[in-house]
Amino acid sequence: MEINKIQSLYDTCHVLFSQGRVPNFQQIHYLKNLLDKIEAIDVGIDAFGFCDSPTTDSSVDNGSRRLLCGQSFSEITYIHIHECDDVSMGVFCVPAGKEFPLHDHPGMTVLSKLLYGSVYVKAYDWINFDSTKGKTIGLAGRVIDEVMKAPHEPSILFPRSGGNIHSFRALTSCAILDVLSPPYSQDFGRPSTYYYDIPIPYLNGYSMLEEKPLPDDLVVHGAPYLGPSIVTMYDDYDFSDQFGYENHV
Repeated sequence: MEINKIQSLYDTCHVLFSQGRVPNFQQIHYLKNLLDKIEAIDVGIDAFGFCDSPTTDSSVDNGSRRLLCGQSFSEITYIHIHECDDVSMGVFCVPAGKEFPLHDHPGMTVLSKLLYGSVYVKAYDWINFDSTKGKTIGLAGRVIDEVMKAPHEPSILFPRSGGNIHSFRALTSCAILDVLSPPYSQDFGRPSTYYYDIPIPYLNGYSMLEEKPLPDDLVVHGAPYLGPSIVTMYDDYDFSDQFGYENHV
């Protein structure tokens, strides 16, 4: 039986990120290619469906199943696909005009795929920062300042590079599939931190970033995942050889 794209994505993440592993460049590139093949319908979204509510009925692959209407979200909405200690997978659906403010991804590798629509992205990497006085403040260099329009190749953020601190504003209704490893966790010192950015006059591309409280107007709603179910436990099969890992007993 052919493995669906989301199952294949999970299988790969399960191997590459399990037990705190850090994938090498070739493995990240393999994962990026898998992500690049995923479309909105693969995660249960009708990208250009219009209806009064986000949920509708559609015919897919000669079978009837429910889909989410991509153009019907009125608020930022998160579709949870999977989360464990090592990785989380989910989709942000963002209506036109809504913005997800500047935030970081502490110690994480993040892969994102714009499934449909267009979005303005601004992203920074730290040059130098200090967190000893109860909040983080420092100098950051801007590495992304552009409009991304689907189809667009997946982006990759590393713990210290690639635009680890970013914001995005939907120019049209859009959806972004995110893979994070490891996931956010207050208990393990990986909270989501938000920032003001203060451009430095006459120093183009650099800003001072200062930690700020969780924005009062940031509300993220939830919606059900209507894509294909994934098998999340492997008791009888070892995938490690497929991705260049050796087995150790």
